[in-house]
Amino acid sequence: MKKELTLLGLGIVLLSCGSAKNIKNDLATNTPIVTNLDLTKVKDDKVPVSINPGRFVVESVTYRLPRVVQGTYSISDFGKYVDDFKAIAYDGSTLDVQKVDDNTWTINKATTLDKIEYYVNDTFDIETNGGIGGEQPFSPAGTNIAENNYVLNLHGFIGYFDNLKTNQYSLDVISPTGFKRSSAIQNVGSKVNKDGTTTTSYFAPRYFDITDNPMMYGNLEVEEFKVGDIDIVLSVYSPNKTHTAASLKETMFKMMKAQKAYLGDVNSTPRYDIYLYLADVTKPESPKGFGALEHHTSTVVVLPEQSSAEALAGQMIDVVAHEFFHIVTPLSVHSGDVHYFDYNAPTFSKHLWMYEGVTEYFAQHFQVTEGLVQPSDFYQTLLSKIDFSLRMDDTMSFTKMSENVLEKPYADNYVNVYQKGALIGMCIDILMREESNGERSMLSLMKELSSKYGKNKPFDDDTIISEITKLTYPSVGEFLKTHVEGTTPIDYNTFFNKVGLGIENGKVKGNFLLVGQSPVVSGSVDKGMYFTELVKDNSFWAEQGAQPNDVIKEIDGTAVTLQNANSIFQAVFGWQVGQDVEVKLDRGGQEIVIKTKTTQPYVNGKGLKEKTDASQAQKALRKSWLKM
Repeated sequence: MKKELTLLGLGIVLLSCGSAKNIKNDLATNTPIVTNLDLTKVKDDKVPVSINPGRFVVESVTYRLPRVVQGTYSISDFGKYVDDFKAIAYDGSTLDVQKVDDNTWTINKATTLDKIEYYVNDTFDIETNGGIGGEQPFSPAGTNIAENNYVLNLHGFIGYFDNLKTNQYSLDVISPTGFKRSSAIQNVGSKVNKDGTTTTSYFAPRYFDITDNPMMYGNLEVEEFKVGDIDIVLSVYSPNKTHTAASLKETMFKMMKAQKAYLGDVNSTPRYDIYLYLADVTKPESPKGFGALEHHTSTVVVLPEQSSAEALAGQMIDVVAHEFFHIVTPLSVHSGDVHYFDYNAPTFSKHLWMYEGVTEYFAQHFQVTEGLVQPSDFYQTLLSKIDFSLRMDDTMSFTKMSENVLEKPYADNYVNVYQKGALIGMCIDILMREESNGERSMLSLMKELSSKYGKNKPFDDDTIISEITKLTYPSVGEFLKTHVEGTTPIDYNTFFNKVGLGIENGKVKGNFLLVGQSPVVSGSVDKGMYFTELVKDNSFWAEQGAQPNDVIKEIDGTAVTLQNANSIFQAVFGWQVGQDVEVKLDRGGQEIVIKTKTTQPYVNGKGLKEKTDASQAQKALRKSWLKM
């Protein structure tokens, strides 16, 4: 999962896969569990769902929707969005059902059970914070039910019976014939019904494949193209037709071509799906959690529709690159906690530094090695991650935090996996290249682990660090023991010095909303959103004459409120240099209009510079690291 940076009025918040064990089967026959979603019979914004498991041979069964889904590291409680749950006997009568908790139903007299039926409400239009704090599912893991669009993360609609997670599933989705349908799950055929609707049938080998294959239905734009031997399917829903799949196709092609070149001979999927839902931030029912959630062969992305074409392209590169690199870890390299995932009572691996941190490092590192960004931009990204990570608990054991990620105080430090976690990947990468004279790297290590394990063989959570040490060098093992398992902060200067870099103070590139890690905007109930004193230290706003306490009334034609501020400023954060923008301010009752092309913001801060007195060995290691 990749959680995008979102700015709140008073600060910054970072928004935010395996097989089941063989267990006893409670069915008389091993026929697929027959499931049905009817998008043509939505009632009160809820989709009717039908589940026919076949004949049970036990008197009591338990049905569940996931409490947690893989890749989110937070509680979603999808059962909370289920209404009117009924268990129906073969004779048409209703059976006794006991609701055990938000996600669990126990059905008695199960030998007479024919099917269960219920309605599912979506999560997009009831979000208050995009999934922060577990109040609602993180948007890319959530669901949308609307006249023109359905985001079908199937874990939000279809559950499982205890002991039957390894059973096959068949799925029929009934929809208006005019809808476009996009999914990587095995399609076994479509038919037009007598009432003019269309039934599309799918097959899943087990419940994991239901959760691992999202769908998007509706008035979509779909573009397909090849990157090497991978078929890429890009599905885009833009409610106001602001952006198109065609307009993003070249960006995605260029990015994924570079990723393939970076990964080399890593085994990949024959097809990869990208589902992009663009949220209209002016609508209160729009989702508010921007970012993406990975699956084995796809990713679901939610971003603001109000982003410019340039900003959206940049966001997609950052977000989708991260998700695609998950094909390495945890999809190919993972522990038993991931492989045998329990959707209701999960245990968590100690190695989020690898699953999310190394993945985020690859997502940034490939951009410089493949020429998508300049080294100076890459250096600044690393510094921003250091600055952000230092706002977290820098002495917290990363493995302990990871293993206890749902609990306080560890949950509050989860966002550090994208900051310090990526820096851990950087440090190991530099150590590997130094020890091997440039012959080995973090990526080569992950390839070795992927070759040894792969998607169907988990590693031992407690011994993987000692195994990595044996595969690599004592310095790597000592680093992991001291800074990942241990509580000692990392001295990043040590690693930058190895590659002839040094941190210097001065004018550095910034962005449109931050000075360092502090926002130039704030908010209050009486004033709304306004500029803080820091606006004077951001060159772009200073040049435009913005002043502290200017109330921000409108940005690019959209009124700014406390309710939509997260979404609006997410788009501002993604502004690109040279973009036309218009901002309306209220300064003591006087309207001030800023209408201009954006210029590169600069702020006073730390910059990572190449040392003029770097040795030949340092320069050689830097060249190996950046592949210049």
